[in-house]
Amino acid sequence: MALQGPEELGEQVEEPEDLDDQDASSISPAEEITLPPGPGGDEETEEAVLLPWDRFSAWLHCICVVGFDLELGQAVEVRQKDPAGSCKLTGKTSICYLSFPDSNSGCLGDTQFCFRFRQGSNKKSSLGSFLETSDRDAPPCLKGHYYGYVYFRQVRDKTLKRGYFQKSLVLISKLPYVTFFHSLLKIMAPEYFEKQEPCLEAACNDIDRWPTPHPGRILTLPIMGVVIKVRIPTCYDKPGTSQLVQSAQSDSLVSIVLPTIHEVDLFRCFYPVFFHIQMLWELVLLGEALVVMAPSPAESSDTVLALVSCISPLRYCSDFRPYFTIHDSEFKEYTTRTQAPPSVILGVTNPFFAKTLQHWPHIIRIGDMKRNGQQMKVKKLKNLKTLDSKPGVYTAYKPYLNKDEEIIKQLQKGVQQKRPSAAQNAILRRYFLELTQSFIIPLERYVASLMPLQKSISPWKSPPQLRPFIQQDFMKTLEKAGPQLTSRLKGDWIGLYRHFLKSPNFDGWFRNRRREMTQKLEALHLEALCEEDLQQRIQRHTEVETVDLVLKLKDKLSQAEREQLPVRPGTLPKLRAHIQSIIQTLPEDLQGILHKPSTP
Repeated sequence: MALQGPEELGEQVEEPEDLDDQDASSISPAEEITLPPGPGGDEETEEAVLLPWDRFSAWLHCICVVGFDLELGQAVEVRQKDPAGSCKLTGKTSICYLSFPDSNSGCLGDTQFCFRFRQGSNKKSSLGSFLETSDRDAPPCLKGHYYGYVYFRQVRDKTLKRGYFQKSLVLISKLPYVTFFHSLLKIMAPEYFEKQEPCLEAACNDIDRWPTPHPGRILTLPIMGVVIKVRIPTCYDKPGTSQLVQSAQSDSLVSIVLPTIHEVDLFRCFYPVFFHIQMLWELVLLGEALVVMAPSPAESSDTVLALVSCISPLRYCSDFRPYFTIHDSEFKEYTTRTQAPPSVILGVTNPFFAKTLQHWPHIIRIGDMKRNGQQMKVKKLKNLKTLDSKPGVYTAYKPYLNKDEEIIKQLQKGVQQKRPSAAQNAILRRYFLELTQSFIIPLERYVASLMPLQKSISPWKSPPQLRPFIQQDFMKTLEKAGPQLTSRLKGDWIGLYRHFLKSPNFDGWFRNRRREMTQKLEALHLEALCEEDLQQRIQRHTEVETVDLVLKLKDKLSQAEREQLPVRPGTLPKLRAHIQSIIQTLPEDLQGILHKPSTP
């Protein structure tokens, strides 16, 4: 079965396959739903018109039920033509394989994990404007991918030929809110396995009544008789902090309060390797090819997500796959020996990968987290020759920074004293945050110096350009204003920066900062333009020059609205007023033409 909103049905999830199909006769008549403006929005933000299932589509792309067929293997079960459409046969292959653990995992009972896969071309729904306006404040995550959140159940059943009941409930979404969706599945999946399709339809209807996930907004979300309270994160949030506090008075009807909806428990995920957390931080920072070999998809996906988040608030800009199988469309690309491994973090469970990925430079092999309390050692890659290799970190990498013994002692002491996992997680997340900030502050300081002075901005000239990033000049700043000002760690910081400047993470970070600073220059230029006495200026203009000025001002206004330029409150209304007053000075025939909205 697959339930989903009709506006999303034309999307391609994995090229060249389509995930969905659509039956036009199944769409109910359109209803107009008012979308409230997000926090910090302009007072004149227009109300968006939402169609049925648009609210659902803001949270989920679709819901799939994957079962096991003795003849076909894993298969998406399509048992009825639900009102929102259903999946095509050709688009389900990757989801089918990614929704089940490998046979060697032996996952009895209930297992939760997640996977991630590429999406194809995206057809905009009527919710497109919301998605675009919320992107700026959303926490950084790599676009162009879907996440699959899985609740897999395997129990003995003598009535079935295979002897086991095996089925997965899968939520497909563009949102990287792993904690939230796993919590949602804990409510939905047990109900589904007991009551089947009707409860899924009820859940979809509940989700379609949820408010859209604007960054920074606190929401109460009813689902199947349970109310979940969450706060949608923003890119300005400090990692490891929660701005959501439960209030006994206002939350009397709330069943579950989630302090975070997107962060994983770092200490639990890194516990088998916490002696090597600093080295792993360097490998992730530098965008090195890294594979996690784990006994189950749950441990694989948790470890990969922990690795990606350990450099937060810096965005990890390479690809990562929390759970990767031999059936994935990128399998040949990632396992070929004819070229160097790509910058990607893979999580795998199939022993076959021990052979096919043996040439990868960095391999983390973890044992069963529940049974294995021993710490793993760093081993040379040549030792990874057999399928039954012992747990360990297999790499020839030599860290640039000296090992921080204090954090290791602090975490070890916590283990001995049975410190709560939440406290250990907070210590480790704060350590990673401070380490990343110490590394990134010198870069931020240097890039800020590339910004032209505000006095160089003239309203009647194009905005000045940013000065170029020159590696040699940046390296000179490290002598007096390097990470030594904020970090106690010693080592080859210069070598680490040189390596980082060649990495995808630097490229992504600098592109983002350059875009932000360019938009800031455009905003300052627009504000300077609004402060000018335009009425006095046009008195010296010919009619043709005045029309040209109006057209340029309208272009500036369109750009500011389209790119959400960070202008001061009141700037855009002031610019509109300027445009209107200038138009009023022109002959009536020109006024009629200039008052017409410009075509996109």
